[in-house]
Amino acid sequence: MTHSLHLLRSAVSGLLAALIGIAVPGVVPASADEMKTYDMELKDGVITPQTLEVEAGTTFKIIVRNTGTTPAEFESLRLRKEKVLGPGVTSFVVIRRLSSGTYKFYDEFHMDQESANGVIIAK
Repeated sequence: MTHSLHLLRSAVSGLLAALIGIAVPGVVPASADEMKTYDMELKDGVITPQTLEVEAGTTFKIIVRNTGTTPAEFESLRLRKEKVLGPGVTSFVVIRRLSSGTYKFYDEFHMDQESANGVIIAK
């Protein structure tokens, strides 16, 4: 009887979580599957890649990794995004529905280096 009760509780908990939108391990919301994800590395003033081409009008995520030994910052005034990362830190920014165009970003901690500047091109 205890095993049956445990199974029932698990099933009801999973169903309730799905109904109210709470994350359940192993369950991925449909919108997460649809969001394109890009990787970006910031390493002591070098951004890789420096050019990111995306589809205009879509929402996407950039996983930002600071693999360097100094602080780094993904910043874009036009996109109104700013993310400061200590050495070894990984984070992300979500960018929603860009119009076609070019959007500059940079690592503010290393602005004196050309390699610390990049662009997102929405087509």
